[in-house]
This record gives sequence, structure tokens and C-alpha cells, in this order.
Amino acid sequence: MSESTAERMSDHLTREALLHRVHPPDWKNPVPQARYDLVVLGGGPAGVAAAELARRLGRSVALVERHQLGGNSLNVGSIPSKAIIRAAGRLVSMRDDEDYGAVAFARPATDFGVVMARMRRVRSRIAEYHSAERLQALGIDLFFGDARFDSSTVLAGDTRLHFNKALIATGARPRASEISGLESVGYLTNDSIFELTELPKRLGVIGGGPLGCELAQAFCRLGSQVSIVQNEPAFLPREERDAAELLSMSMARDGVEIRLNTTVVGARREGDTKWLDLVSDDARYSIPVDEILLSAGRTPNVEELSLESAGIAFEPLAGIEVDEYLRTTNVDVYAAGDVCQDHHFTHIATACAQLAVHNAFGAQLEPPSHMLGPWCTYCDPEIAHIGMHMHECHRQATPVTCYTVMMQDVDRAITDGDDDGFVKIFVQDGTDTILGATIVATRASELINEMSVIMAANIGMRQLATILHTYPTQSDAIRMAALAYMNDQPIPR
Repeated sequence: MSESTAERMSDHLTREALLHRVHPPDWKNPVPQARYDLVVLGGGPAGVAAAELARRLGRSVALVERHQLGGNSLNVGSIPSKAIIRAAGRLVSMRDDEDYGAVAFARPATDFGVVMARMRRVRSRIAEYHSAERLQALGIDLFFGDARFDSSTVLAGDTRLHFNKALIATGARPRASEISGLESVGYLTNDSIFELTELPKRLGVIGGGPLGCELAQAFCRLGSQVSIVQNEPAFLPREERDAAELLSMSMARDGVEIRLNTTVVGARREGDTKWLDLVSDDARYSIPVDEILLSAGRTPNVEELSLESAGIAFEPLAGIEVDEYLRTTNVDVYAAGDVCQDHHFTHIATACAQLAVHNAFGAQLEPPSHMLGPWCTYCDPEIAHIGMHMHECHRQATPVTCYTVMMQDVDRAITDGDDDGFVKIFVQDGTDTILGATIVATRASELINEMSVIMAANIGMRQLATILHTYPTQSDAIRMAALAYMNDQPIPR
């Protein structure tokens, strides 16, 4: 058996293993119970977390999934994108090998098939923790099929499920294109880009949000000629401006063509080439591409749920209306995750789904508006944030001081050659209370978790300055920011 034949067979088995876990081909829906304590609509991270928690609380649970368990995060989002980002990072590190003593050699071409096969292996392995078999073993009745409300019941396909409480966690999907001609020439979204079999020679990315930036940089590092188009003056509009600027410079060094303040007004095809028609100020021009990635936001999945029949209020673009306890306008139905929340992050969706389950069965827990909710964009450098931004503090007239440590002043960042970035901690004036933090660093996704623990435990800057950190580490930048705060305080007489 040739190596290529063995690789194809291995990849085929990987795909089969994934399907067996997320939607077994021979699955038979169970006979429903007379009434469930909880019926969950949607088998993504939020829905699975809610179902598992309800079972641990001793409740009877039915979970309805229309397509594949694991949702966007596992199948077309966080997991496949991070696997590709990891591969791209490993390949681009070869540029600097000489600086670390390696003998110079030609950088090898990317084998895109190998990159994608590894992504599928990673996805299949992680799917084991979301598998139908595992949920069944927990005592969850799993139904595959379309879910919709019919007054006070849920229909899973043609099967009627009676419930005491229900939770909607149907997530969101890529927002449809409004660009003239784009539908006819064809484009990719996160739902389809991970099925590519060949690396696009030229990739046009529309949208400078987290996913657009992540995949633009990764595909450029893999060897695509990438142009990213953003109709605003900077990437990542929710992030600190200097953080977005650092990312922009890093992407430019990688070779990404950056077109800010630029709008895509049309798309067309000439032969085998797709063209994006752009407008920037008064200039009009076009760029050729082989593939187009549209990353222009997400739309909640609410249309086919028959929410009106259950008295559940919603807006097509904003999603389901919920109160601070994640209860909908139907007192017996809750919602969590991308279908009702602004921040589309797996960890926030999961936490809110668990909160909704507790509240559905009698608890009155802290509203999600008080949850700290760290998040990260996984470019290089990574950009992570928690709590309030400086501009939010100013808008609320909250006096605040920012304590900044540049990564170029952190010993471990210097020795690693990863000294782009900073740690910023926002402290309320007259106190040592931390209101928020922004971290730009190669390991920002890990460092922000320390800030999450610090803020959740109400640790102030004075105590933080006394907490030992191992040396040398990049996380020492957090302690250094606290020391900068202490240096600002008057010396006791």
C-alpha cells in the first residue's frame, strides 16, 4: 500500500469516526418519555452543557439537534480554526530558525492536504467528548431532527415532546451576503472554508472581525496571497485601538494586503478569476482572487422554531429576547448562547446555559450582565480582554487609570523573541479595584485567564503586587503592572 493510499484511508476513517460521534448514521431516536423536566433545542456547546447539568441535578432531559453535535465551535468554528492557526504558526516559525542557530535551508512548501487532515483528526478526537454515545450514557434522550415549538410542546421532527421547562440554544450562522454579485460568483464562510481541499492561491477576506483576521493571517502564512477588506478604519472594532494597530502591523509583516476604510460594492467573474470591486474614499478599483471568505457577522437561528406559537418574542437580527435571568417572554422557556447574546464565544455561551438551567429550576443566580467574560482573538500576537474597556469607563464617567507594561520590558518575552504587545490593567481611581484588562501577547489567551481569576476573587492591585510569579514568565507582566500601581501610591510617613 502506497503512502498516499494509506493517508487517504486514514483520513477516511477519521471522517467516519467524527460522523459516528456527532451524528451516527444508524441512529434511531428514542421513544419519548411522557414529560421531560427539560427539553433543550440545539446540541452545540451551550445545549450540551445545559443537558449535562440538568442530568446531574437529577432532571429528565431531551436534547434535539438538527445536524451535528458540537455545533459551530467543534465543526466549523473554534476547533478547526485553531488547528489551522497552529499549523500556520509552526510553519512560519521556520523563518526565524537561523536566529536560533539552525542551519539555513529552503522553507518547504505547505502540504495543505496534510494541514487539513490534521485538523480533521483534532476535530474527531475532541468530538468524543460531545458524542451521541456519551450523552446517551448520561441518560439524555437524544433526538436528531428539526425542532420547533407547537404551543406548549416541542416537535422533534414528527415526535412531540412535552416539557416543564425548555432551553433554546440553536446558535447562529454566517450572515448572508448583501454584496451585489457575490452569491452568483460564490464565496466561502466558516461553514465551508474548512472543507477546502486545495490552498487558494489568492484569497480575499471580507470583514475584519476576529474570524476574518485569524483566517487571513493563517492562510497567508500557509502560502496564500491574502487581501483583507474592512469597511472601518481598524480591525476588531471592539478592541483597544492600539491592540488592533499592533495586529495590523503583524499581519502586514506576514504579507497580508490590508485594505481599511474600504467597502466591497460588487463581485464578478471573468473566466476562472473572481473580482472584488472596491471603494475607498473616492477611489474605485478591483482586485482578483481565486476564493472569497465572507466574515461579516452572524445571524441567530430563530426562523424555523415557530417561536410565535409559544409566545416567545424575538427579532430576526438580534435574536431571542431574554431578561437578566435568560428567561424568554414565555416563563417556561429560557435561551442561551449565540441565539440571544451579543458576545459569540463558546465559554460564555456554556456558562450562560448552565446559569439558565439553575434559574429554570428555582435558583435566582447572578445575572449574566455581571459575568466577567474574558475573550481572545487568536492571531499572532493574540489579543485578549476582560471587563471594561477604557472608553467604556470614560463613557460612564468612571475615573480610571491605566497601568501598562510593554512586553518588550518582560524578560521572558525578550528571551523568547516574542516581545510584541503589552499588558494593560484599568484601575478605578482612588481604589485598587481592577475594572478590566487588555493583553496583547503570544500567550494572551492564557494570561487573560489569570486576570479572570484575579477579578472574580476581587483581588486588588495591592494584593496582586505581593503574589509571587515564577521567573521568567510572560505572566510576570501582570505583577509588574501591579508594582507600577504601588509606585504611584504615596509612601506612608
